[in-house]
Amino acid sequence: MAYGNHGKLLRINLLQKSFRIEEISAGVWQEAIGGKGLGTYLLSREVDPAADPLSADNKLIFVTGPACDTRIPASSRYGVFSKSPLTGIYAESYAGGHVAPLMKRTGFDAIILEDKAISPVFLHINQGGVTFYEAESIWGMETYDAEDYLKKTGGSKCQALVIGPAGENLVKFACIKNNYWRSAGRTGLGAVMGSKMVKGLVFTGEAKTPLADPLLLKSYIGKLKDQGKTSSAVKAYFNYGTPMMVSILNEVNSFPTRYWYQGSAEHKDSISAEYMKDNLHVKPKACRGCFIACGKKTTVPQGRYKGLTIEGPEYETIYSFGGLCCVKKLEEIVFLNDLCDRLGIDTISTGNLVAFSIEGRLRGKIKNGPRYSDVVSMASLIKDISFRKGLGDILAEGIRTAAQNLDLSDIAIHVKGMEPAGYDPRILKGMGLGYATSDRGACHLRATFYKPELSGIISPEQIEGKAALFIDYEDRMTLFDCLIFCRFYRDLVDWGDLSTIIAATTGMQFDKDKLQKKANAIVGYARSFNLKAGITAKDDTLPPRFFQEPLNKEGRQSITRAELEYMVKDYYKLRGWDEEGKPAGKED
Repeated sequence: MAYGNHGKLLRINLLQKSFRIEEISAGVWQEAIGGKGLGTYLLSREVDPAADPLSADNKLIFVTGPACDTRIPASSRYGVFSKSPLTGIYAESYAGGHVAPLMKRTGFDAIILEDKAISPVFLHINQGGVTFYEAESIWGMETYDAEDYLKKTGGSKCQALVIGPAGENLVKFACIKNNYWRSAGRTGLGAVMGSKMVKGLVFTGEAKTPLADPLLLKSYIGKLKDQGKTSSAVKAYFNYGTPMMVSILNEVNSFPTRYWYQGSAEHKDSISAEYMKDNLHVKPKACRGCFIACGKKTTVPQGRYKGLTIEGPEYETIYSFGGLCCVKKLEEIVFLNDLCDRLGIDTISTGNLVAFSIEGRLRGKIKNGPRYSDVVSMASLIKDISFRKGLGDILAEGIRTAAQNLDLSDIAIHVKGMEPAGYDPRILKGMGLGYATSDRGACHLRATFYKPELSGIISPEQIEGKAALFIDYEDRMTLFDCLIFCRFYRDLVDWGDLSTIIAATTGMQFDKDKLQKKANAIVGYARSFNLKAGITAKDDTLPPRFFQEPLNKEGRQSITRAELEYMVKDYYKLRGWDEEGKPAGKED
């Protein structure tokens, strides 16, 4: 039996301030493995796809993976699942840092928050269950201070996660924060937590993670660390972190700039990883047990923002503010990053909406909106979004609704209500397939397909055979999310390694073929949830601008509807879905 007696679920009723501990059966582990598999399994059974995401009927599900709180690097991550207030469909988000091991040490593999509290609360979860505390005195508090406050209640060995004002005010792209700078960032799960009147969760415990084969795991960890010592990818992430992508994407004209009207930024050198390393004080920072240390604890040494310290900025924040909004100096991006972190708001969605509003002003649809490169006006708008004031109240509803209300749907860039990350699909066409078919809206992480397209494994222009390779990547990343593993280990962990890790941690034996079938089933369950929530094959597309507006004057750098439709149909076929994108054997 996977996990022995460790398969436990903590069900918390916020209205009644009660809890119940339930067993998770061996059959569920065999089907789900853990992490994303478990979260998707629970979401499919616990939440009506027609439910209002911000109502008491929605639930918020926290999970860890079977590798969590072991000595495996890359495993200090937790997942959150719900129905998204931003997209109205399946929602998942993951965060690293140091919370996940303490979440696991409570002895619970999943925690479900159901119903909603009458007044603000925070929860202290340990091996015995949960203690409820009033949070009215800290409702409105920014995330750094709120996390410090919660940790005082849990003692020196606790960890906590919180929401900020954006989550409390139900901003539909609010995030959940931990360790100040780590975020379960996308799909608006901070708003779901806010709708339940929960300011945060504190975790303490001493439960041990059972291992099916400790010797096998020890041997594998040694192999993984040896690989890391010679990996060029590990070296690059350690030295530069994700900001190294700024130069790479600008070089291939796929760095979204000026709200997706350009593919490169003239000021790229002043927002690059090289600039960051040469002009700011930067130290590598790792999640628990990780040797890649992609995080960069960054301090601005001089100027207007002297002394400001964050972990970051990550590539996606640089793209959203430095690219889309044309912020010209990295120090200014650090400032906007810090503001978003304190307010508890997703930087990708926020940067997209700020740039969208800039374009709306230029078209005469928005009065007194922000301007390109004007950090002061951007900061003011970010605060207005978080507190739902004026234009900010409209934008807080998310790009799809805001565009409809402002009569700007023709320029809005999103898929199913969520904005893409910093990889333009007119250049990286496999990323277009990823955005169109992702179970949570436009997403770069379900397959991280920019990796094979940028590294030469497959040409960005190639259409034939792209869906097959994409599915291989998506399935492997689905298994990563079941464990729950960091994406940046993708060059070090292959299918055989996944089999070894699962066998060592859970005792379950799966070869590559069986693992692919498991991944396909999990993707199918998420798809079925979305179909019941109202998604159709027509939604598996890209914003019209990507088809209509090439990135250069000659018109060569573009993606056509026919190219995308070919890849999507191929994707359906290879997944075993029908022409409407319905998985075989799944109920209506």
